[in-house]
Amino acid sequence: MTGVRVYSFVAVATALLCPGLMVARHAAAQKYPEKNVRLVVPFTPGGGADIFARLLAQRFSEVYAQQFIVDNRPGAGSTVGTEFVARSAPDGYTFLVTSASFAFSPGLYPKLRFDAVKDFAAVSQIVSAPYVLCVLPTLPVKDLQGFVRLAREQPGSVFYASSGPGSAMHLAGALFAVVTKTQLGHVPYKGGSQAAVAVMSGETTSAFNTSETVMALLRSKRLRALAVSTRERAVALPDVPTAIEAGVREFEAAGWFGVFAPANTPSAVVEQISGEVAKTMAMPVIRDRTVQDGAKPMGSTPAQFDRFVRDEIAKWTRIIRDAGIRLE
Repeated sequence: MTGVRVYSFVAVATALLCPGLMVARHAAAQKYPEKNVRLVVPFTPGGGADIFARLLAQRFSEVYAQQFIVDNRPGAGSTVGTEFVARSAPDGYTFLVTSASFAFSPGLYPKLRFDAVKDFAAVSQIVSAPYVLCVLPTLPVKDLQGFVRLAREQPGSVFYASSGPGSAMHLAGALFAVVTKTQLGHVPYKGGSQAAVAVMSGETTSAFNTSETVMALLRSKRLRALAVSTRERAVALPDVPTAIEAGVREFEAAGWFGVFAPANTPSAVVEQISGEVAKTMAMPVIRDRTVQDGAKPMGSTPAQFDRFVRDEIAKWTRIIRDAGIRLE
């Protein structure tokens, strides 16, 4: 089961991009970048952040005629790779492509060796995506309320997989357990794809994956979706109710992926990369494929993304504190 492929989004999207489009114009118009650029992903290959990092790397390599290389640095709930970027030279040659876990870390780790606000320059949000509560098709529950009943009747026997302690998947599951007053066991893995495989193999009962990570598995009926976490249904999953519709009114959250640079990276570079993210996500083939995979393409300005991230950090720090969520 380790051969499960989760790169359909990248494979389809990059195959349809026109190689070399705009390369000559950019190469002639500016000197940046003059060498390879690293996109650090603080997770293992296969998860949502990795998928979009590879999509952007492909696109940017064509646009700039320089290699944009994806560098996976997982560990400690995404804080290993995140700290690496925070300590990197602010020269425009190292970026962070991460998930909503970026906003969780300040509340979860009081002894972080970086400041999520002061040590980073927000570049652009890439997408927003619902968390999808996924289970095996053979699990004897018909809907979300059935899942909640199972967890209540068998406390401690229902488990959910995540991409690691402190990850977006971890916090989504923890929030669900708090609002439903259930005891869900948390089983951390090294990435979102490994978490999905854990559900399919029966190692865990469920997972709160972002939609684009598991869409192919849902369509092939290797996993079954019980609910999505956003206020509105996902366009790609019209028959899957929101948790609010299914009676769990307090479970509302959106996953997201975004790009950051080390603080003090030249604003001209930050603006330039932000603009290219927006152009990439607005391309019809990318936009349509993103929607088909259950996510919403974004492409925000640095100022917009900075405000969004600050609000997310404040919100999740409060939720983590009030709910008494602690890492094991």
